[in-house]
Amino acid sequence: MTPADATAYDDACHLALKARDARFDGNFFTGVTSTGIYCRPVCRVRTPKRENCRFFAHAALAEQAGFRPCLRCRPELAPASAGRGGATGDKAWSMQDASAILAHQAARLMDAACGAATQPLGVAALAQRLGVSDRHLRRIFEAQLGVSPLRYLQTRRLLCAKQLLTDTRLAAAQVARMSGFASVRRFNAVFAQQYGLNPTQLRRTGSAAPGSDQPSGIDIKLSYRPPYDARAMLAFFAKRQIDGTENVFLSPKRPAFAKTLHLHSGGQSLRGWVFAVFDEPNCRVGLTVSESLTEVLAQVMASVRTLLDLDADPIAINSVLHAHFPQGDGLRLPGALDGFELAVRAVLGQQITVAAARTLCQRLVAQFGESLQTPVAGLNRCFPTPQVLAATSGDELGQLGIVKQRQRALVALAQAVADGTLQLHPGADPTQTHTALLALLALPGIGDWTAQYISMRALAWPDAFVAGDVALQKALGVRHLPNPAQAARAAASAWQPWRSYAVIRAWASLPAVTTPVD
Repeated sequence: MTPADATAYDDACHLALKARDARFDGNFFTGVTSTGIYCRPVCRVRTPKRENCRFFAHAALAEQAGFRPCLRCRPELAPASAGRGGATGDKAWSMQDASAILAHQAARLMDAACGAATQPLGVAALAQRLGVSDRHLRRIFEAQLGVSPLRYLQTRRLLCAKQLLTDTRLAAAQVARMSGFASVRRFNAVFAQQYGLNPTQLRRTGSAAPGSDQPSGIDIKLSYRPPYDARAMLAFFAKRQIDGTENVFLSPKRPAFAKTLHLHSGGQSLRGWVFAVFDEPNCRVGLTVSESLTEVLAQVMASVRTLLDLDADPIAINSVLHAHFPQGDGLRLPGALDGFELAVRAVLGQQITVAAARTLCQRLVAQFGESLQTPVAGLNRCFPTPQVLAATSGDELGQLGIVKQRQRALVALAQAVADGTLQLHPGADPTQTHTALLALLALPGIGDWTAQYISMRALAWPDAFVAGDVALQKALGVRHLPNPAQAARAAASAWQPWRSYAVIRAWASLPAVTTPVD
């Protein structure tokens, strides 16, 4: 960036700061030299003078420069910065952008690893997962993001801990472990050194009481960038709702979504529920998590962000798609809390109606899902685990009305996920996952569509494209052509790297059409 470009960038950031424009939340942070604090663009304090502002692309840069996070706007609540989905610019997949893609993918994996129920993700392990040397990763990461991977990871852990300390009553030792620190002593030392505070100083004297219709549990705040069409997102889920495992509330005042979860952590099987309420005036989601999921709270928070696509950057997406889908600027990419569940529902939803697929899913849940008591009306069962479905017989599945080719696909899928050979989460490699899914699901009527759809939602991959989808072909006006799938791909070439979002917008443009069920 030239000095002139840097000045123009800083001027644009200051204008967004003065406007408190939520569209830029998380895309930059402002360090105020007169206070030593860094803030989000939406911070409600008096706007600092231009000469006292320094602007940073992400929080780790601000902290590296010696700034401490604002206790009012709370930078830990900001959506992840643009590019985390692997897209960096209009032609994200070109070779000249390989370094940027590698750096952003590494950042995304570190974001996902913070607080997850795994061993702390070191640079060597991260490099191995990305298929490069740790030396190469350090060099590329620092060149692209301006900080070392270790500094970035430490900032993510500290901000995760800061949110848990502020929003919950969890013990400091729990927070230290959940945010990825090896010991409480190390956590206290780093926190005091970086923020000048003892961790317990962030404790609030009281917490807001939940709404009268909101269950009690651990309350967390999650932010997003506008525009966001919450009702369209919830309507998408409502159309595919499986009774017992999820519940969608389409109230005009408090749109909300509730779902059961079954997670594994450290050899333990954890079951619980989440309840997410949209606070649209504040561009925020109020998340309540059952106390039974305390040990994996940070992991659940990250999963809900993916489910609701809270880290999407509408400015980048709309710059590519608005001209083609002007009514879809607020639409987001529906994700999944459980990639395996999403994959099962995609397999069952092939070549049948929405109602029929829901019926099959509900039979599967009733037969093989575990019961669970929750404070949410209608929420009482968990979706079957991979281990359970891997051990089922064809006869058992056949009694539910599932045809033989789907039976074989479901069992093969469950076995691959259960033994760890198939990863279905946002950090998984989409190309490898797509290839593995095609090999697993190589059955009549199941193939590329299913693999692309799973990549789009379970992996949160922004550039998946279900070219063979009939509804998509109708929306694009290519269904009548000799090769509609090829024509759809040709039309979609201009939408890279956001073709998954284009699919959602195309489906939404059809008023009454049978779209994929799961």
